Amino acid sequence: MVGLARFAVFISIGTCQAQESPQVTFGVTVIGNAGLEGKVYLLKRNTDHLPNFKKLEPVGSLYTTSLNIPPQRFNLGFPGVTDRFEWFAIDYNGKFWVAMPGEYNFGLTSDDGSKLYIDGRLVIDNDGLHSPAIGYGKRELKSGSHKIRVSYFQGPRDTVALVLTVARPDQYNLRIFNMNDYLPPSEN
Repeated sequence: MVGLARFAVFISIGTCQAQESPQVTFGVTVIGNAGLEGKVYLLKRNTDHLPNFKKLEPVGSLYTTSLNIPPQRFNLGFPGVTDRFEWFAIDYNGKFWVAMPGEYNFGLTSDDGSKLYIDGRLVIDNDGLHSPAIGYGKRELKSGSHKIRVSYFQGPRDTVALVLTVARPDQYNLRIFNMNDYLPPSEN
C-alpha cells in the first residue's frame, strides 16, 4: 500500500489552549508501564462499521492510560501515518485490576463507531457511522485482573471523538477510565 509509514510521532487531535489542560491524544509511541496498546489500521474509503482486525495489517502502535478525546473538529489529519485524515481504526487492548468487586457502569462516546469488551464479552456496541454518540453498559466484575478492549474507527472527516468512562460500585457519576486507577496492589 502506498503512503504508509511506521509511527515516528505521537498522534494528537485538538488545538492548543492557553489553559493548563492535558493534550488530547489517541496515544504515544513510547511504551508505558501500564495502559492500553492500540494497534492502528488504515481503512478503505466508505467503511461504515468496525473492521475484522484479524484480516488487516497494523501500520503502527500507540500507548495510552486513558481514552479522553472529546468531540472536536478533525482539522489536523492523522499525523505520522499517511496523508489521510479519515478512514482509520484503532484496536486498544490491555489489562486492569479491580480491587472492589461489584457492578461497574461504563460509557463509551465516539464518532464514528466503537465497541467495549471486558474479558472478551461485549459490554457496549456503539458501532456505525454517526455523529458523537454515547453508549452505556454495565458488567459485574470480581476482584482481580480483567482484560479490556476498545475498538474504534474514524470514517469521514469533520468530527472525531473517543471517550471511555466508568463508575465503580461505590460511585454514582461516570468519570474518565484511567488505567493508573486500576493497577494491581504493590508487593511491599
